[in-house]
Amino acid sequence: MKPWERSPQRRRYLGAAVAAFGLVATLLAAGPAAATPDPGDTPHQETVTKGQRSDTREAIENGDIPGVDQVVHSDNVSHLSHIPKQDLKGTNSDLAFQGKYAFAGNYDGFVIYDISRPKSPKIVSQVLCPGSQNDVSVSGDLLFLSTDSSRSDNSCTSTTQPATEKSSWEGMKVFDISDKRNPRYVAAVETSCGSHTHTLVPERKDVYIYVSSYAPSTTFPDCQPPHDGISVIKVPRTSPEKAAVIDFPVLFPDGGNPGAPANPGVSQTTGCHDLTTFPKLKLAAGACMGDGILLDIADPAKPRVIDRVEDNVNFAFWHSATFNERGTKVVFTDELGGGGAATCNAEVGPNRGADGIYDIVGKGDRRKLVFRSYYKIPRHQADTENCVAHNGSLIPAKGRDIMVQAWYQGGVSIWDFTDSDQPKEIGYFERGPLSTDTLVTGGSWSAYYYNGYIYSNDIAKGFDVLKIDDRRTDSAASVRLGELNAQTQPDYR
Repeated sequence: MKPWERSPQRRRYLGAAVAAFGLVATLLAAGPAAATPDPGDTPHQETVTKGQRSDTREAIENGDIPGVDQVVHSDNVSHLSHIPKQDLKGTNSDLAFQGKYAFAGNYDGFVIYDISRPKSPKIVSQVLCPGSQNDVSVSGDLLFLSTDSSRSDNSCTSTTQPATEKSSWEGMKVFDISDKRNPRYVAAVETSCGSHTHTLVPERKDVYIYVSSYAPSTTFPDCQPPHDGISVIKVPRTSPEKAAVIDFPVLFPDGGNPGAPANPGVSQTTGCHDLTTFPKLKLAAGACMGDGILLDIADPAKPRVIDRVEDNVNFAFWHSATFNERGTKVVFTDELGGGGAATCNAEVGPNRGADGIYDIVGKGDRRKLVFRSYYKIPRHQADTENCVAHNGSLIPAKGRDIMVQAWYQGGVSIWDFTDSDQPKEIGYFERGPLSTDTLVTGGSWSAYYYNGYIYSNDIAKGFDVLKIDDRRTDSAASVRLGELNAQTQPDYR
């Protein structure tokens, strides 16, 4: 029996538990997964100084920031609904969408929501399958789940195990979601250094997956340096159990950004954190630790680098990438502090831990990424709030480049970068700090626009649905998608 297969009795039990509103608490005994440690996305608590605690309380009293857990938003944003975490208590992570469903990753598994009524979404099923980050995407009847923590095996009952042990497993998991109430685990593919995130290039017969991972070590048998590329997996739609790694293209023949001491404060490039594909344009953009890259994916099995840029002044860790609707710009994010630090304050300033906006100029293999400006939320956060640029997507407003983006405890920002040189925030939603005494990891991990609404997966709090009413975004309401994985850029028109 393969590790992802279950006996009929076990499968029926899980199906009944799901139908009865989630997995029973005793099934959570496998425990939460540990994350890849450097840099972050790892929930933690950090003691702050007495002065920082005092400053936070004073800022709340003065009305400079919201109170603990207080919800605030701009006048053009409405908070329609909230579903707290249920059986899966781990860190909430990424989101994907298909039809009337939202799929929400969690370090302990994933949750499927019915969002046919955004004002009252419902939980359809909760699947226990520990393994950070559980980055999630969907295509047709298949759901893909990243595992980037060292596990005892590839099953959903695995336990944590050191990466120094050869028998440990990390990689991609594949589920059949034709029955949303009873997802079925059908395949697993081990990948070098695991799968921190992944990106789809869906085709009619096959789905190609670009697996991003990093942080190799000579002590890790399955994650040896150099690790200068990505894993490419091919999944046959009709036979997903045949999914396999078909290549490991080297994207940085020279090793990429060396980091410190040559470039102090910059991550050494040892792989990629995240890629976004634009299948219609046969392009991809990669955020690869110390480097940003533009790729040609005309042959999805063999992506190749067209251009590469570095920012050794203000970028610490190239985290993610988003094209504008016409594919003439890329927004790269910087995960300064690994997502676990307070970086949205006057001390850090407006350029570090920000988004970098790049225009794409030229044609063919001569295309270049040209830096234009930075964008960072204009609302200072407390020293007890982890805050950094994180996952977002376009709001497909006609004639404009508008993005909605998660900033952890900085909340959800809606911002316009139609003018690449002068980006500006046009709306926001946020909660006050989780604590005035301790820096506790929380806030919105992913915030995406899908079919008229904004959906946010809050690390600590749960699932939120927002709506923006603004003349600048009204035209987006007519755009309807059957499926959205934010890292696979759709052709909105």
